Amino acid sequence: MSGDLRHPDRDPNRREFVAQKQEPFGAILSCIDSRVPPELLFDTGLGDLYVMRTGGEAVGPVVTGSVEYGPMTSGTPLVVVLGHQRCGAVAAAYKSIRDGKPLSGNLDAIARALRPAYEQAVREGGSDPVETMARAQVELTAADLRSNQDLAPLVAKGALAVVGAYYSLDTGKVEVLAGAPTKP
Repeated sequence: MSGDLRHPDRDPNRREFVAQKQEPFGAILSCIDSRVPPELLFDTGLGDLYVMRTGGEAVGPVVTGSVEYGPMTSGTPLVVVLGHQRCGAVAAAYKSIRDGKPLSGNLDAIARALRPAYEQAVREGGSDPVETMARAQVELTAADLRSNQDLAPLVAKGALAVVGAYYSLDTGKVEVLAGAPTKP
């Protein structure tokens, strides 16, 4: 938020260090939005994060498998589902579902994947239904991952935290919405 970036682990020495093996401390499922690159937002370096990006954090078997990869193969202890302010994918899905007009091509798969978040946003109401839907998508996706048959045991024993978070384009702040680990 302050702009005080360290740009850690981005030099040739780090590249050589991680060339043979990786042990990222986190996995981030975020949106494809060009304004929300997780590696830059969290000021991380090479080998620090597994990053999956889909429109509106839409998930399916391949994406879920990609999220599972770090925790299940190398013990990555953190998964963050990162939504953001003014998400174009969520806005397009919201309008498509509200108006009953499917999006073109495979874009409609994103709208279908976001339907539960749309339904939650409609139930919750609020002054900005698209922002409500974007936050609902984060919370629903994080909850689904926490209860996933392969990740849930890791969450239950405290080896994995699955956190839902929301990024403000205006301020640069990341707000934790759900799943923050409790301190012992």
